[in-house]
Amino acid sequence: MPTRRRLIASALATPFLATRLPAAATPLKVRDLYQRRGDGLSDLARDSVGQRLVVEGFMAPPLKADSHFFVLTKMPMAVCPFCETEAEWPDDIVAVYAKRVVDVVPFNVKIVTRGVLELGAYKDPETGFLSLVRLADASYD
Repeated sequence: MPTRRRLIASALATPFLATRLPAAATPLKVRDLYQRRGDGLSDLARDSVGQRLVVEGFMAPPLKADSHFFVLTKMPMAVCPFCETEAEWPDDIVAVYAKRVVDVVPFNVKIVTRGVLELGAYKDPETGFLSLVRLADASYD
């Protein structure tokens, strides 16, 4: 038979039992932010503006030292695409504006970034880099 003490303990414990920890977020891929066919952004990207996303990819060689900015690509790129005219710059990239000065990661090591998604044309005042897709207030590992 339930006692008063057990009923109270159950009532107090119920909110904690019902609250589940969120599952670990599966990182999006850079390509998930773009349409599979044709040009343009995916519905996922348009619906996620202003939300903190987790996106995996590769850090392209930085444009300059001691920067808070880098470019996330879907595949490893060994050379700076702005420095080598022969290099093919991918259409689906994400500009990442980090919270701190970027520690360069080797180009062939996959990283996971977390940041607030921003869409629309933006020209970086320091580098002149034009981006249409950005992660702001970002961190990476």
